[in-house]
Amino acid sequence: MKEIIIYTFTLTLIVVGGLVFANRQINNETAKKSIPKLLSAAEMRAARKQWEASPDGIMYKKWEASAAGKKVYASEAKIRKQVSTFTNMEAVITSLSLPIGSRVGFGMMANINGEDFILSFGPLKPNEFQQLHSLKVNDKILLKSHSVMHAPKYSYPIVSGDYVVRDNKIIYNRPPRKGGC
Repeated sequence: MKEIIIYTFTLTLIVVGGLVFANRQINNETAKKSIPKLLSAAEMRAARKQWEASPDGIMYKKWEASAAGKKVYASEAKIRKQVSTFTNMEAVITSLSLPIGSRVGFGMMANINGEDFILSFGPLKPNEFQQLHSLKVNDKILLKSHSVMHAPKYSYPIVSGDYVVRDNKIIYNRPPRKGGC
């Protein structure tokens, strides 16, 4: 009888130990898979060269060298310092609608430092942009942005609207990202 109890206890211990070990191994594999591999500088250069040789990359390079691409880059250069230091830029609203076919979410056209820009606020969410809807053409605003982008599809640089003031009143302040830096 004693032998049966010892045998049962040993068998149970082996089964439980095996399950614990297997579960630990599965968790370790999941953790290893979830960490993305960072590319080295050489790998990034190789991936970029591969993309530049693709049809999309060739089209993009042609756009960069075209008069339209150079104009967009020149416009970006005029506000690069204010964007990088997140300081105020004076802007005048020139249109409440975006160019046809735009897919940048809610936005409008604005003139900053004598250049036209697409002012983008992101996907339209209920009640998020209520005060921005009160803007009219020729309204003067102070704008702060963390980024300016471009795409061959657009004839204007795209400024991300992060902070907008009109008549010394904040009418928009982008909420901080959740779970980000």
